[in-house]
Amino acid sequence: MKTDPPWNAFEAEENPYLTPNPNHIYANETKWNLARDMLERYTGTAPEGFQKQIVLTNFAHYLERFKILYGDSQSRGSAMSAVHSQSKGVSIINFSIGSPTAALIIELLATAEPKAVLFLGMCGGLHRSLEVGDFILPTAAIRDEGASQHHMPPQVPALPTFKVQKFVSQIIVEQGRDYRTGVVHTTDYRFWEFDEKFKAQLYEERALAIDMETATLFSVGFASKVAIGALLLVSDLPLKKGGIKTKASADQVFSAFTDLHLDIGIQAMSEIAERGEHIRHYRW
Repeated sequence: MKTDPPWNAFEAEENPYLTPNPNHIYANETKWNLARDMLERYTGTAPEGFQKQIVLTNFAHYLERFKILYGDSQSRGSAMSAVHSQSKGVSIINFSIGSPTAALIIELLATAEPKAVLFLGMCGGLHRSLEVGDFILPTAAIRDEGASQHHMPPQVPALPTFKVQKFVSQIIVEQGRDYRTGVVHTTDYRFWEFDEKFKAQLYEERALAIDMETATLFSVGFASKVAIGALLLVSDLPLKKGGIKTKASADQVFSAFTDLHLDIGIQAMSEIAERGEHIRHYRW
């Protein structure tokens, strides 16, 4: 189904510096309509089939638990899967792993015009005070990956939508739980744990945790006018002896923390439309 993208809300002023970037999804009609088709092809759900609040994950286990706890319907596309809950007003997507797919799903989701998106991801804890099972609400992310450079200049910081993070924080506090805040280092460098120079760089940055998607999601969300936040679960402590995640330890994390992680995220996305503050997208 072809629909008109929301140009009218973002029309350029006479000032040429305010002209929208034609590479950005909301400013290119051809790209917009192609992305709508791709969203259905990749996820199995057309844009109008998504709820207005969306949770993103990297893990099929999260999708299965969401389906059992809240789901009404499930779809499978060529590369991703989705489950939808009308009662919660939330859809969840497993977009797989890594920076390129993170950038792709945000651009495609822009055509569904979600009100809020929340990434429930896992990260490696870098600070000595962190423990497996801790929650991190990132205040920013370091863009040490390749995908975000195609969407925003390198000097632009990767920041979440503040009002999404603020509401997630409120839900965590209301549940009587704790969380940490700080900067997350996002990289596309696997097996960095064996690179002493890279580990020294992480220390100099004072990064609290490390992952593979957060900075991309924040940057492309900003470029695509998608309100996005993240709640990360510390799944391993890779700088400590024996702290690198294995299949056995990953299974333990899923068993112990998936339902809690989901519960916080789903409550936040389910209630943000009514209880959260209005999110405004600026014109560029």
